[in-house]
Amino acid sequence: MQITYEDFEKVEIRVGKIIKVEDFPKAKKPAYKLWIDFGDLGVKKSSAQITKLYQQEDFIDKSILAVTNFPPRQIADFMSEVLVLGVLLDDGEVVLIQPDREVTLGKRVF
Repeated sequence: MQITYEDFEKVEIRVGKIIKVEDFPKAKKPAYKLWIDFGDLGVKKSSAQITKLYQQEDFIDKSILAVTNFPPRQIADFMSEVLVLGVLLDDGEVVLIQPDREVTLGKRVF
């Protein structure tokens, strides 16, 4: 199925920097709680099932890409506000997508 450029423009994908990470034991599948700084958009929270390829210390100050205009989603006792983007590997694990240079937080992908 093809989409138009106007369809793509509806999705706000922005650059954020992870500033805090915690284990998320109440999640159904192993996950982390992430707090992500999006500059002028503020700090948003997300839950990510990426515990096999990443340790908590791997995240601090890591730049990532996330969809910022989905409605918040309740996951156990945690409100996930953004969807962190990654690439799904053949074994089901996820590799995070990130910019290859330092960019201003909150900048939009186009």
